Amino acid sequence: MKHSRIVGTGSYLPERILTNAELERTIDTTDEWIFTRTGIRERHIVADGQFTSDMALEASKKAIEAANIEAQSIDLIVLATTTPDRTFPSTACLLQQKLGIINCPAFDLQAVCSGFVYALATADNFIKAGAAKCVLVVGADAMSRITDWTDRSNCILWGDGAGAVILKASDDHGILSTHLHANGNYADMLTVPQGVSNQEGSKTILMEGNAVFKMAVNTLDAIVDDTLAANGLEKSDVDWLVPHQANIRILQSTAKKLGMSMDRVVTTVDKHGNTSAASIPLALDVAVRDGRIKRGEIILMEAFGGGFTWGSVLMKY
Repeated sequence: MKHSRIVGTGSYLPERILTNAELERTIDTTDEWIFTRTGIRERHIVADGQFTSDMALEASKKAIEAANIEAQSIDLIVLATTTPDRTFPSTACLLQQKLGIINCPAFDLQAVCSGFVYALATADNFIKAGAAKCVLVVGADAMSRITDWTDRSNCILWGDGAGAVILKASDDHGILSTHLHANGNYADMLTVPQGVSNQEGSKTILMEGNAVFKMAVNTLDAIVDDTLAANGLEKSDVDWLVPHQANIRILQSTAKKLGMSMDRVVTTVDKHGNTSAASIPLALDVAVRDGRIKRGEIILMEAFGGGFTWGSVLMKY
């Protein structure tokens, strides 16, 4: 059976940086309060006229370059986003057009902050089934566009960005296993109520912060155990944790569960904030490019998001 392996990574962050100090001037908060509770110092914000597909394009071009492939060799595009450019066509199709790729299937996937894990699992299964050989997997979100910047309880969390990987069929092990979960019974705990068919309620993010935090910690603890058991591995076998960057306290809790030093946890939440589906591929690209993550090492990715959705990917880089 064919395996799938990441052969290139890329990321993009908008130029504008919004610091905690700037937020102090517009809402009742302080840099110390935000950093103590979330670990966030700053986040990037898309410019006027800049869209999710634009960020996805820049991250994709870097991943394509890193993989040393031609864009035309890509035979599937899976793009995870909560903030598509349009109702339709999909942002994946808009990205395909911008990359000049012809005829390959392209679609969006919506699992909020778990989106990249879901997209990577989907691409992995396409490759294992022999339906694709070279997949562009993207996580991109402009969360600032659905944030109420007067809501001090959660506007401090969100940022914008994009991350991408090239996943190719390989005879060597790459992705070892994927694990996806969802429970729609908690839909109202973290939500943007208004959509296309339901145009009632808020157009911006509503979140029951404490309840979401507790659920995230408990589910991520459980999925760590499930992932390791499925692969017959011990906690000490994991070289790197590349988690969704939501809150430093959640990252610390997962690291503790693994008995892992925070030095082995890729942490970008301080500079990126919560970029939803872009979070994990952004963090992965940072650690690959600065040389921390090396070929042959075991990486655990895990995420939790609205839905609720959660999931993990265990892979050998």
